Amino acid sequence: MGPIPDKPPTPLVSVLLPVRNGAAALERAVQSIRAQTLRRWELILVDDGSTDETPALIRRLAAADERIRPVRPGRIGLARALNAGLAVARAPFIARMDADDESHPERLEGQLARLGADASLGVLGCRVVFGGDPQQAAGYARHVAWLNGLLTPEAIALNRFIDAPLAHPSVMIRRECFDRHGAWRDGDFPEDYELWLRWIDAGVRCAKAPESWLVWNDPPRRLSRTHPRYRPQAFNRIKADYLARELRRTLAGRELWIWGAGRMARRRAAGLERHGLRIAGYIDIDPKKTRAHRLGRPVRLPEGLPPADRAFVVSCVGALGAREIIRGFLLDRGRIEGRDFLMAA
Repeated sequence: MGPIPDKPPTPLVSVLLPVRNGAAALERAVQSIRAQTLRRWELILVDDGSTDETPALIRRLAAADERIRPVRPGRIGLARALNAGLAVARAPFIARMDADDESHPERLEGQLARLGADASLGVLGCRVVFGGDPQQAAGYARHVAWLNGLLTPEAIALNRFIDAPLAHPSVMIRRECFDRHGAWRDGDFPEDYELWLRWIDAGVRCAKAPESWLVWNDPPRRLSRTHPRYRPQAFNRIKADYLARELRRTLAGRELWIWGAGRMARRRAAGLERHGLRIAGYIDIDPKKTRAHRLGRPVRLPEGLPPADRAFVVSCVGALGAREIIRGFLLDRGRIEGRDFLMAA
């Protein structure tokens, strides 16, 4: 009898990469994982019912590297595909990756080291390099710049009601977070944003490494651009669910005031009222808006805002640059973000 072949060592990190019809970019994404300085990983390629050359490509890639594990559950959608990959993952740390993106060679080793050094963190992302055209997709480029500015658990938690505070394919997660707080949910909402909101609400601390360890590409057929669960209404609905939960904990008998009396801000505030919260009034910098009530509520200039012991403020203004001005105004007057006001969008 010849020698028994060595089994590959148990992986330290399981990388979940769901893909549907991604043959054009998948090999580049996979090669960026194969080039990692950390060698003890497994890459779980979940084929979500592809109809192009993706299945054949996955077979070829798996044949070339025993650390690549194909999973073919059929067409089940992104959230369920992620959970199908999670179900077979063997490592104590779960990393995400998308077929369109590329990881820096030091990404997995760097994230694993940071999580190992700080047991309080459940999720660690990283800064990302925007892989699209910053002129043609200026809004997305601004989002990436905003995202890259949120590094600490405090900054991520305070800004979570503006937009998703982590780039989904950039994160590494402790497996125990899934065991304690549940995995991805399938519904009429962005599956990653719902996960971050639910976990942060449950006390999971999320941070971001300052290194840019992922190229976040922006192809025209990216799901976040094409699927209805990523439309603004879906974001606003799930955001209102968790913002209402946070406000019930922090209002402490104070009135709820909304900064912004325009149509969009009032529409966002209406989502909170559907959760049983009463809007006491609106704040706006336009004196013309103070001459009429909005939905039976008074509209005041910023100087007319009741003091912090009587009023909690949620800013719902989305105009470019306005958020920084509003935050500065409230901080300059001694209000504490998270305790006396929150920024939303």
